[in-house]
Amino acid sequence: MSQISNAIATRDNGPEALVRQYRDDFTLVLPSHVKGETWMRLATGSLRRDKNLMQVATRNPGSLMNALLECARLGHEPGTESYYLVPFGNEVQGIEGYRGVVERIYRAGAVKAVKAEVVCANDVFEYQPDMDRPNHKVDWFGTRGEVIGAYAYGIFQDGSASRVVVIDRPYIDKVRKESKGSNSPTSPWVKWFDQMVLKTVARRLEPWVPTSTEWRKEQMRAAQEVLAERADTSLPPQPPVPDDASPDDEGPVEGELVD
Repeated sequence: MSQISNAIATRDNGPEALVRQYRDDFTLVLPSHVKGETWMRLATGSLRRDKNLMQVATRNPGSLMNALLECARLGHEPGTESYYLVPFGNEVQGIEGYRGVVERIYRAGAVKAVKAEVVCANDVFEYQPDMDRPNHKVDWFGTRGEVIGAYAYGIFQDGSASRVVVIDRPYIDKVRKESKGSNSPTSPWVKWFDQMVLKTVARRLEPWVPTSTEWRKEQMRAAQEVLAERADTSLPPQPPVPDDASPDDEGPVEGELVD
């Protein structure tokens, strides 16, 4: 009986209860495309699935809240490939995944496709700045060798390509080294290395493509202003009405001379 009571007390006072307590705060930050109820279930579900994550969140609930608030701000669902919740030491880290970066690019509305690939030692890869897009050939059924780099670019709605971003292996290793706990068994760099490489190159693409819904809102606002201006200028200019004119005064009659 005491074990059941302890379990209920932990549930009502632990990280799950804290997440539910700040439900309104999370909902306020979430963008309109994310359903608050679904988001909350994913947040609490990720805690229940990972015992280590639950323990770290219990010891340091503040780190969990910071990670979840950042997840909400970015418009991602917690505990998914878009946004990982990773226990590291005595804190919970929130890590945006490759899918999360790409989702933010798509949500802006300017890009209809994102092309991102890792390049391995045995691949055929050619790219020069004067090329529209890289030439990348892969033997999908052969041994590709180790990852030596990656590239990414976006395709805009009109079919044109954005700037192509290319990164090499030293850059990848540098980013991984700067990532806290990247060698931990629970780190995405260990569990999903290729995905983290794709995320790294996608992040390098961000300055060259819109990645925020605010961009789309700005485009809509500008379009509305243009339409409003056109509506105003389409009306013929009205002559000024004299102060002493009466409602029955129709103005000069054709052929009448007026001083």
